[in-house]
Amino acid sequence: MSVRTLGRSGISVSAIGFGAWAIGGPFVSGGKPAGWGEVDDDVSVAAVHRALDLGVTFFDTADVYGAGHSERVLARALAGRRDEVVIATKFGNVFDPATRTVTDRDFSAAYVRQACRASLDRLGTDRIDLYQLHLGDAPLEQVDDLIATLEELVDEGLIRSYGWSTDDPARAAAFAKGPHCAAVQHQLNVLNDTPAMLAACDTHDLASVNRGPLAMGLLSGKYGSASRLPMDDVRGDSPAWMTYFKDGRPAPEFLAAMDAIRDILTSGGRTPAQGALAWLLARSGRTVPIPGIRTVEQAEQNAGALQHGPLDQAQLRQIDELLGRAAG
Repeated sequence: MSVRTLGRSGISVSAIGFGAWAIGGPFVSGGKPAGWGEVDDDVSVAAVHRALDLGVTFFDTADVYGAGHSERVLARALAGRRDEVVIATKFGNVFDPATRTVTDRDFSAAYVRQACRASLDRLGTDRIDLYQLHLGDAPLEQVDDLIATLEELVDEGLIRSYGWSTDDPARAAAFAKGPHCAAVQHQLNVLNDTPAMLAACDTHDLASVNRGPLAMGLLSGKYGSASRLPMDDVRGDSPAWMTYFKDGRPAPEFLAAMDAIRDILTSGGRTPAQGALAWLLARSGRTVPIPGIRTVEQAEQNAGALQHGPLDQAQLRQIDELLGRAAG
């Protein structure tokens, strides 16, 4: 499996990672479901093991996913194989594990230290490879203090590098001042190009860790206008930030865009999901998509995208034309 480097950290990861949001199971934020429904931990562990067998080495989670459950499942699945993988997790959300409810947000120095220790304990490890701020709109004026805290955690050997999960290039640039800042995690997929963020990654030598690489599953090709997601799924009772699904149904404009480019995505025997990942791999040498994986089948399909390789530049230009946007 081809590998990529997390920015200036020198840490090598598989070019496609494993997004572990869904394996955390249900939790609630702002009164709405924030997970992907009920999960079977044995199935999740089998999916992680299959991904490992196929060469996936980058696992991205967050302390808040399932109110700590995703981290615990990863710990179980990665037991005895910790040194084979790179683990990324996130901090900034305060939650009640008993009710699986997000209660607040905090990135003060004291809380970051507390959250880091708690994640290390749940993950069953002595270090976090990439520690990411999970609050995309955190105030810029507090960045310097946060960088200082994270650099202390690096010095203490508790984390190896850090990044920010944000869709704001200015925030990514501000965090990049930190010597051990390695990545920005941001929304990017074939339906939602972000040239300004990719330019910031180039300027500041950051990895582009791509959340939503399959547009919350819409790019899997398995949803149509009649599809309806259950209410315990984050897409079923859609929060305000959810664009690809509304009230549990795929947004018509995104379904139309998917139909317009389907033939390109499925070229060369690819599935729609593999084509979407192939677009990301072609878009920049810095991208590391982290599609959500819950099953062995999903692990096999996503890892299989690398066997087909990236789309070519002519296909990228054709997609831009079909979607009516300027070439990135």
